[in-house]
Amino acid sequence: MLLSILEVSQQLRDRQLSPVGLAKDCLARIEKLNPILNAFITVTADSALEQARQAEAEIQRGQWRGPLHGVPIGLKDLLDTAGIRTTAASALFKDRIPAQDAEVVRRLRNAGAVFLGKQNLHEFAYGGSSMISYYGDVHNPWDPAHITGGSSGGSAAAVAAGLGYGAIATDTAGSVREPAAQCGVVGIKPTFGRVSACGVIPLAWSLDHVGPIARTVSDVAVLLQIIAGFDPQDQNSVDVPIPDYLAGLQLEVRRTRIGIPRRFFYEDLDSEVAAAVEQALDVLKNLGCEIREANLEVPTDRTLQAAESYAYHRDFVQISPELYQSETLRRIRSGQDFSEAQIESARRDLAKARSEIQNAFSSLDFLVTPTVPIPAPALAELKQNPDLLRPRELVLLRNTRPFNVWGLPAISLPCGFTSAGLPIGLQIAGPAWSEAEILGLAYAYEQATDWHKREPRLT
Repeated sequence: MLLSILEVSQQLRDRQLSPVGLAKDCLARIEKLNPILNAFITVTADSALEQARQAEAEIQRGQWRGPLHGVPIGLKDLLDTAGIRTTAASALFKDRIPAQDAEVVRRLRNAGAVFLGKQNLHEFAYGGSSMISYYGDVHNPWDPAHITGGSSGGSAAAVAAGLGYGAIATDTAGSVREPAAQCGVVGIKPTFGRVSACGVIPLAWSLDHVGPIARTVSDVAVLLQIIAGFDPQDQNSVDVPIPDYLAGLQLEVRRTRIGIPRRFFYEDLDSEVAAAVEQALDVLKNLGCEIREANLEVPTDRTLQAAESYAYHRDFVQISPELYQSETLRRIRSGQDFSEAQIESARRDLAKARSEIQNAFSSLDFLVTPTVPIPAPALAELKQNPDLLRPRELVLLRNTRPFNVWGLPAISLPCGFTSAGLPIGLQIAGPAWSEAEILGLAYAYEQATDWHKREPRLT
């Protein structure tokens, strides 16, 4: 069984494991399994081993930096890495080499993390399947004939397959949580402004979030602890105190009030997804939680995402449209005709939605939904019927997208499997800045079940 970050970290600190040996093991798994999964675009083997040797020397000298010191992780290929290409899975940026690290990369580097490489994604993060990439589609570790979800498909697939102990990804409409659910791992999108997006190639500035993916709730807590915090270089960053996320895992969950927004979030579910989520709600009841029905007005307008995406890409599209995948180009151009008045109206609607959603938590502590309404579709089905791709992605992202509009923290964790062996995810969300409480409830559920202990069987 694959070890968690906390288990590995303790063994590294006690010198029962070597950072160099750990990095070599991960690189060997990448060499063996990446041809099947296509999870990595760039593998930085030489620098990973150099970082591991440095971590080993520091730990031996007693200079332990914390729970990520010497632990191998991956980075979604939207995060700038100094001296290492950052492609956004596009031919447009295939030779793009940033001069500086993204802020989250800098924080991880200071924490002693070992970077294995840059992970594949849906081109420019504009999609929920990770099928549209200059570097080819990403395959699901539980069944490589199925998609991983997106846009952070490579990150979720890598974590699920043991190609590293965690990953840092991005989420504009569900791109951390949806692939985490489809690949049977844990992913958290923090409150908007909690984690810096400085040095991250944007999809839509008003909706972009950065968050971790890992195999367990405690592991995403470790990663979030390192990357969270105010960044004066990011205009959306908010200076709010950071709690101790690991300590928060022990929070009492009895008498917790959980809202179930059946309208919208529970409509048109796959029958196996519906059954798994109902069983998860029974587990939460047995933990002492109070289950209540919740009525929410759910925002569905995508004007701002489309307009902001086009604003970033406008010059590139005019100069080099041929360097985009055709479907990405179509999606980007869908935002070119919005007027300034429409965009300003959409921004006002966003601010109103973020203000009003806080009222939902006057009588509730959390909202719980299925992460994704359906299991991961088959790659062949979507390739044979290209017109199905975007409609299917909109279904896949239906339950995650509203929490980006609201800017609320939300986590996805495994809550079951279909009869075909595909993972099912449970989404827990809370009011702004409640990451510690969300992690606490997710951890209580995780410890009461064994879904997180399952591993894909890849040959």
